Amino acid sequence: MSTAYGPPAFQWSHLWKPAIVNPVNLKSYTIPFFNLRDPYSRSFHLSWLGFFVAFLSWFAFPPLIPEAIKSDLKLTNAQVANSNVIALCATLLVRLVTGPLVDSYGPRKVMAALLILGAIPSGLAGTAHNATSLYILRFFIGILGGTFVPCQAWTSAFFDKNCVGTANAIVGGWGNMGGGATFAIMVSVYEGLRHLGLTEHVAWRVSFAAVPAPILIFVAVLTLIFGQDHPAGKWSQRHNTRATELAVKQGHEVHYGSDEVPQAPASDDDDDDLEKKKKDQVSVNVIDSDPDSTVVKSTVDIAVNEPLTMKTALAIISSPLTWLPALAYVTTFGFELALDAKMADILYNLYNRRVEGFSMVTAGYYTSVFGFLNLVTRPFGGYVGDVVYRHWGTQGKKWWTLICGLIMGASSIAGGFYLANHTGSNLPDLAVVMGVFSVAAIFSELGNGANFALVPHCNAFNNGVMSGIVGASGNIGGIIFTLIFRFQPASGKAWWIMGVICVAINAVLVVIPVPTY
Repeated sequence: MSTAYGPPAFQWSHLWKPAIVNPVNLKSYTIPFFNLRDPYSRSFHLSWLGFFVAFLSWFAFPPLIPEAIKSDLKLTNAQVANSNVIALCATLLVRLVTGPLVDSYGPRKVMAALLILGAIPSGLAGTAHNATSLYILRFFIGILGGTFVPCQAWTSAFFDKNCVGTANAIVGGWGNMGGGATFAIMVSVYEGLRHLGLTEHVAWRVSFAAVPAPILIFVAVLTLIFGQDHPAGKWSQRHNTRATELAVKQGHEVHYGSDEVPQAPASDDDDDDLEKKKKDQVSVNVIDSDPDSTVVKSTVDIAVNEPLTMKTALAIISSPLTWLPALAYVTTFGFELALDAKMADILYNLYNRRVEGFSMVTAGYYTSVFGFLNLVTRPFGGYVGDVVYRHWGTQGKKWWTLICGLIMGASSIAGGFYLANHTGSNLPDLAVVMGVFSVAAIFSELGNGANFALVPHCNAFNNGVMSGIVGASGNIGGIIFTLIFRFQPASGKAWWIMGVICVAINAVLVVIPVPTY
């Protein structure tokens, strides 16, 4: 494809040269990973970094619960399970609210606000003294799970459809890697404090004050100072693009925010001045392109985030296109949340005292493997989504997403039956357990990346709302699957029940149609 009318052919230099931009919507055709002077690069890195550090508090409890927190607060297994569900419920609510806030105020400000708000209960985590206080703290710390929404909406606003799947998947995957890092970091900090002579009662409390709280504040400040709201500049300037002019010409009714002043379309005489101003604003290389049918093939090409209205809310809720990625994410991200929350406890109960040297620390390190897989798996899922899009359009992204969910579900069924058939003295082989559930985790994370390659094509004028709905749906899946463990003590049966649910949902979603592009 000619670079005059679309994305350029990949070159390694795109990784460090300034972004190459579509002049219609100011979104970048390239991802300048290593050019931190470029606002596209800074926004890219700040989006995943904010989501990554959120895990340092959001997921800090599970690795310390099996021995430290559970015994110190004298918790029952039911209370531990309840605290996990409460944390997921909080994130579910926050993600639903965060979506419209992102569309109204922009992802940069919302990201920073969530990190600051989440830092407060993180610093107070050490005040927990019983199950009730733990529930309250985990509910408010769950605010941090909402950072996923601005993380995804930020890159969706900055990167064009040829690479938005890759961009969304990388920031989501690298951010999600915080789940694995948290297991390793919090367990290591806790063990280090214990070796320094602190009691179990004190060590886990100091761990929260020493790691999550200050890091959350630091990254929030970085986001406010070095981030940029939108390729056009401030969030209130986001409609000052040729994309909005074309949307109006096509009959779209633009809903401006209260802080926006609608501008008249630029005349031909002003084109050169406007383009120079935009280049100066965002420090990018602009490739000339005509806003005709060769460039504008779908709503995604001209859509700009708009405040949510009652009319658009009803249209979004009633659209099957909303529920395709949402229900698929119920399965893939819901499975990942359950895996991260329960696997350390399951491994510890299976192998502690039965395998020499297998402690809480060992279980935490094994479980961290699933989170660290996100370094590669989720980005690769989004990248494959972009590749199949070039050949089969949005239909390719849909099928890739559902195939990942089906393979993940089948793997969970296999792992569940393996555990169910190895009980009592018939100890399941650790290598087999890790192998089977690694396959499930890999396709779960591939599916998560594929999903958010698809989301920008769904209700594109309210991408923040869509990111919130889909992200919250992942938490609904996490709650459902965690409740299965809550009421089904036999872990093997819980896993295969989850697998059956995942396979059934993804199979049903096959019938939902998607736009061509």
